Order: sequence, then C-alpha cells, then structure tokens
Amino acid sequence: MPRNRDSGAVAQADMDAVNQPSPAQHQPAGPAATPRTVSGRRIHFIGIGGSGMSGLAMMAKAMGARVTGEDMEASELTASLQVAGIRVSVGEPGCLPTDCELVVASAAIPEGHPSRRAAHAVHLDVRSYAEFLGDLQRERTGISIAGTHGKSSTASILGHVLTSAGLDPSVIIGATCAQIGGGSRTGAAIVPTGPLAGAPGFFVAEACEYTNSFHRHAPRFGLINNIEADHLDFFADLDAVIDSFAGFARRLPGACDGGRLLIASAGAHRERVAAGTTARVSTFGLDDAADYRVGWEGSGRTTTVHDGSSEVLRWTPSIPGQHNRLNAAAAGILGLWAGAERTSIEHALSTFAGVDRRMQRLGSFRTSDGGEATVVDDYGHHPTECRLTLLALREHYQPRRLLCVFQPHQHSRTRFLLEDFARAFRCADRTLLPDIYFVRDSEAERQLVSARDLVDRIRALGGSAAYTAPFGRATATLMDELRDGDLLVTMGAGPVYKVALALLARDASVADR
Repeated sequence: MPRNRDSGAVAQADMDAVNQPSPAQHQPAGPAATPRTVSGRRIHFIGIGGSGMSGLAMMAKAMGARVTGEDMEASELTASLQVAGIRVSVGEPGCLPTDCELVVASAAIPEGHPSRRAAHAVHLDVRSYAEFLGDLQRERTGISIAGTHGKSSTASILGHVLTSAGLDPSVIIGATCAQIGGGSRTGAAIVPTGPLAGAPGFFVAEACEYTNSFHRHAPRFGLINNIEADHLDFFADLDAVIDSFAGFARRLPGACDGGRLLIASAGAHRERVAAGTTARVSTFGLDDAADYRVGWEGSGRTTTVHDGSSEVLRWTPSIPGQHNRLNAAAAGILGLWAGAERTSIEHALSTFAGVDRRMQRLGSFRTSDGGEATVVDDYGHHPTECRLTLLALREHYQPRRLLCVFQPHQHSRTRFLLEDFARAFRCADRTLLPDIYFVRDSEAERQLVSARDLVDRIRALGGSAAYTAPFGRATATLMDELRDGDLLVTMGAGPVYKVALALLARDASVADR
C-alpha cells in the first residue's frame, strides 16, 4: 500500500507549514509577487523526497528548469525523480550546484540546515514550498482547493475529472491517488481543448491554511469546502481561522479578470469570508438557497447538482458518505468552470476510486470465531472528519460492530478539541487509543494531555474506550476482540495504519491484501 513518507509529519509538512510566523502575525499576505519565469533557471530542492516537493520539482523540470535536489532518505519518490533525470543526493546534505540560482526548501527543513545556511551565505533566494507553488501557479491557470476538511479528496477528484476530460492538468496533493499517478502529475503547459483552450495549463493544488500558507498561492479559481476551528497551536481561535480564509479569498483575481470562488453555502462562514473578495462568488450545498444545489434521489445513490432550475450534473458515486458526495459535487462544478463536458465529468465522478488512507479498504481478517472482519484505514484526525467517516462506514458496511483504533494527532489539537473528539467516538461501538502522535508541539504541551484523558471523556459520555499503547498491544487486543461481521477502522494522520497492516500480516488467509 503506497504511503507518504512519515504519513503526516514530513511529507505533509509541505502542505501544513510554511514560514511559520508567530500567532501575533496572523495577517493575510500582501499582493501576489511579480511572476518569475522558471524556464532555464537552475533550481535546487532541499527535502525533495516529500510528496509535495517532488511534484514541484517535476513540474519545474517540465517547465524548463534545470533541477537538482537532496533528501535525507532514499524512497520511491527519490528513485522516480532520478529516473526522470533529476540528480538527487541522499543522506548527508549535498553541496549546492555552483551555478544554482534558486533554492526551494521544504517546510520540514529548519533554518539551521547546512544547505540553507550555504544558500544564505552566497545570498541565494530561498523559497518555501508554498511560495514556489505560488510562483508556478502564476505561470499556469491555478485552482486551489481549501477547507478544514476534504482538501486532498476534492483535489484528487478534480484532477481525475480534468484528466478524464482531456484537459491534462498538473496536480499536487498531500496524499496518494492512483488515478492521478500518485501524489502529483505534471500536465500540459497550455489548456489543450474546451472554452479555455490556449490558456496556460491547469494547476490544481491543495491549499492548507496552517501558518497562512495558502496566502502564497496564486489561483484563478478557488474552493472553500468548510471552515472549523483547527490548528489552534497557530490560530488564536475560530475567528482567526475565518480571517485567514478571508485572506485566501482576497488573493483571487477580480471577476473581470476571470477570478471565481466556490464556497459552501453552509459551514464556511461565507458572508465573512467572501466579503472582501472581488472574484465572482458562487455557493454550493444542500440548501435551496445555494447557487449550485446538491441532492440525491431514491436510495441516495444517485447524486445531482442543479444550477437554479437546471440540472447540470448527475452521477452515481462509488465512495460512500455525504461529505464525499459534497466533495465530488464541488469538483464537478469546478470541472464545469474549467470547460469539461458534462458527460465526461459525470463519468469521472462515477468512476473515482478514492485516495489512499481515506476510507481505504485494506482487506479482511479471519476472526477467532471462524468468521471475517473487514479492515479499513482512514486519515481522519479532526473530530468532524472522524464522526462523518464513522457514520459513512456504518451506513456503507452495516457491520455487526464498528471498532476504531484512533491515534490522536498533536497534543495541542487533542487538548483544544477534547470534548468534540469524545462526542465523535460515540459513533463507534468501541475505540482503542494508542499514545498521541507527537509532532510540532512543545514538550510542555505534551505534558498537558494524554490519550488516557480522551479515553476517560469517551467513557464519561457512555462510550466504550481503552488505552492500548504501544501499537503491538492494540493489535493483540484486536486479535482477541474482533468477531465475525465486525468492521475495524484505523484512523489518524500518524502511522496508526501499521496496526491494521500488522493485523492482516498475522492472517495467512487474507486473499485481497
């Protein structure tokens, strides 16, 4: 099963953290920088093996740059870069090319890194991941996908939609999607067909709000799926989060220049967020007041989108869950804006097979009572994501019992949202919790909350929960507790999927690993 390196720490750092300012600096970025031509420039990437960085390096090469890079670890991504003709040094920091003109550094690379110091010593421009992504978007027709939840899924669906329609987009996401070739694809320099034929090629990118990194993007079209309190280690409160999304909306060009914003009619604080943008704003959602009204018919399998009284999309999704239908609807609407034909969009939405670690079925486990339990893995790490995923899994699989191994991601997130997490896991019949995944927080923050605190809160609300650290203990508990007809989901942005893999590895009868 393909994995991003460090599953949420290093590979996701490029999606999560850019030029981390202090919380007092939560101001939107200024106007877009002057476009920089990439072609012909010698560019060196520090941390090139991350999912986002490798994609940017490939795009830069396709746009005519001379690209080199370095990374501490060899991986499938560094190997694929080398096959593509990009020289990558692995292990100790390499020497910067003598004719290097620009350095791009992953957000996981500290200021004190030897290659960063070497670049500063000779006064080279050092760009962050998101800054360079914005540079590339200025040479393309950018589409940025934002929201507290659903960014990777929606960007993946849109990538599949545009590819299926023959529009040959470039795509960079913080996950792995087989239908777009992994975590990135490099598409055409020019839109090949449709109403925008001849315009700079499409570039779809996941846009994360953490540290205001999406303020470095330069999209023509933007999506805001939803807004909730998150990343409270950086943002002071929900108001600060909303202000950050408003800053993102202001980065879109005006309506007269083709700028468009698609925003959820509910749950995205649209009046505040859209107040300052000059782009054309459209809403989508389940309510009748939405510009694009989403609904489903019969058993709920057939999903539709209406623009006023006119039906513009109709498809049968293969991925369960109301939230996934809304993600697909947003991608379909953006596909219409990009000039994809309706029939092509509907086919792509019906055939989208999903993203790794998003309700991904891994196999089945032969239980001690002679039956089988289904094993699923999911990346959910915010209370709303967790709750919606559990509800969707229960609706889709209709298991005898739904068991969850949840690894909280970050101590600060767990502490700030403890009650919300406890309520979310009442949707499972039983929840096992290993230790919180320690990333980005200080040691002092680490001492303020533990997985046992969440276990206690779930129990106080009437749920069933147990502390099971280390991972081996969780695996042993599951081997003893799983019964025929059960569904197990491992959940979290850290390496909790290893529990599922260890469980399946102990079952020689698994036929669909």
